[in-house]
Amino acid sequence: MEKEFDVIAMGELLIDFTMNGMSSQGNQMFEACPGGAPCNVLAMLNKLGKRTAFIGKVGKDQFGLRLKETLEQAGINTEHLYMDSEVHTTLALVHTLENGDRDFSFYRNPGADMMLTEDEVDTEFLKKGKVFHFGTLSMTHEGVRKATKKALKAAKEAGMLISFDPNLRPPLWDSMENAKEQIRYGLGFCDILKISDNEIQFITGKEDYDEGVRQLTEEYHIPLVLLTMGADGSRAYYRGMRVECPGFSCDTIETTGAGDTFCGSALNYLVDHGLEELTESDLKEILTFANAAAAIITTRKGAIRSMPERGEVEALIHSMEEREC
Repeated sequence: MEKEFDVIAMGELLIDFTMNGMSSQGNQMFEACPGGAPCNVLAMLNKLGKRTAFIGKVGKDQFGLRLKETLEQAGINTEHLYMDSEVHTTLALVHTLENGDRDFSFYRNPGADMMLTEDEVDTEFLKKGKVFHFGTLSMTHEGVRKATKKALKAAKEAGMLISFDPNLRPPLWDSMENAKEQIRYGLGFCDILKISDNEIQFITGKEDYDEGVRQLTEEYHIPLVLLTMGADGSRAYYRGMRVECPGFSCDTIETTGAGDTFCGSALNYLVDHGLEELTESDLKEILTFANAAAAIITTRKGAIRSMPERGEVEALIHSMEEREC
């Protein structure tokens, strides 16, 4: 049966306030950038021609209305984006470090994204998608956690591929043990795991990435694990194969959205080709394109509005190949 959407994502939609210079009075200035990992992923997918939809909640305030408008401009279906008239849109202040990495300060006590309820998850709507993508920011608190688990079970029953990015943000958890418990819950459902180097160490306790991935794949039988290692590139683990591709060198401004851009790029390939019978060449193609797209996003502010075009990614790959000849 033909599906209406290639990917449906669920989770947080918020405003990332990113550093943007100093005022004439010597004060730090911040730019209000639409963000939130699940929608960053969808924005990249839309850039690559995929049909996407989002399930979540924002405040019925100036930020929430702007976020809804941003998703619609990006081509993301907002039929199941709810507006909370009592709780404000979640905000994140992103402090960029000298190496381009980030430190987050969240204004989410509560935030509207936490207020999504089980009743607002339409299981019939989920059946319209091929892939369901989620993270753990929609599992930090009981109400939205129940909504996420309902959506996960419905997606699994509908035969959707499940994509999971833990996207660990320690300040948002009441304890790291709870974070680990919810991540493990997600691991039990996913077919595609996108995980960062520090997250694999956190969840497994293994310093060696290969050992950590081996532990997870043996315990949870995850078909495809995509490991991101920042500027060092990425690895794919699939049915006993291990493929590694280097990162692309760019003039990094900040790394916000890099992992999500990588994830969206990888899902784009998997929507087109499926998860069965992937070859080493296929995995290399996935990683190379995703690495290049992620590198480009680090040269820009924000994420949803800054996703690269396919042509830009292919040009970067081509320029790197020419240098290697």
